[in-house]
Amino acid sequence: MGLQRKNSSLKGANLNIDYDNPVKIGEDVHWVGVRDQSGAHSNPYLVVDNGNALLIDGGSRFDFPSVMMKILQTGIIPSNILALCYQNYNPQLCGSLPHLEAIISRPDLKVICDRANHMFIQLHSEAGNLLSLEEMGFQFTFPSGRRLNFVKTPFAHSAGSFVTFDHKTGILFTGDLFSTYTSQFDVSMNLRTECRSCEDFAACYMKQNSCPLNEMMGFHRNIMTSERALKYALEQIANIPFTTIAPQHGSLISEPEDIICASEHLSTLQGVGIDGLVGDRSFLNLGDITPLRERLTGSSHGSYCKAGNPNP
Repeated sequence: MGLQRKNSSLKGANLNIDYDNPVKIGEDVHWVGVRDQSGAHSNPYLVVDNGNALLIDGGSRFDFPSVMMKILQTGIIPSNILALCYQNYNPQLCGSLPHLEAIISRPDLKVICDRANHMFIQLHSEAGNLLSLEEMGFQFTFPSGRRLNFVKTPFAHSAGSFVTFDHKTGILFTGDLFSTYTSQFDVSMNLRTECRSCEDFAACYMKQNSCPLNEMMGFHRNIMTSERALKYALEQIANIPFTTIAPQHGSLISEPEDIICASEHLSTLQGVGIDGLVGDRSFLNLGDITPLRERLTGSSHGSYCKAGNPNP
């Protein structure tokens, strides 16, 4: 997976981190989010390059004042933000979009998201140039040549979900993948040795009232659409030479052992999304509408259209 560390900004315990200020997570990359006790906060990230910037998942309308203050504290003025990148359409990520567009006030401001999300993002966007990943050539390049690449991870959790890879730092911004909701947020996850070999997350959680892996597994069961979508997303990122995972919610993961541990657990996770609802029922055993036909026609036989033909 190429887990050689390119930066050490996240190494070690999260001691003396001032979350009222931007937190440097890599060379010219900053966490500019809001730490609260709700457990449902999101992580906006600012990528800076020679005085210009791109903001990833800018945050909710309520978080806007704090996020913008942290952006200013990095030394970036709003008009130097070249692009806003939204990895899905959750209002926790894009609710502040009209405020950002207004304060950035650039006629050439790019608003980047997957085409499947345009119908939702455009409800927030008033002034930016809404661009799809295809129109961007699946990459954003700063004037200096620094490059970010976009890789689709459809239905993990939305149809238009994708991840963003920064070649300079090796940081992979993973959206909902590797995310978690937790009231005990720290900017980086550092698993204890016993956590990596734990076989009963739930029991550990009950003892300590906290378990990052248990919370991560629970998040993915509830948020991801299916086991197939989750596994497909993991396949899509497996060959990206990242060194740090920066998720949309929860803590960053930078230790190679922790990245491997979390990836292995997610790749074998069961009961995800719709699969948790229908259990072991096969695809062929789903979709029986006989009760509907009997109720409306009085018969279990016959059809009013060509069954199984998506374009009758």
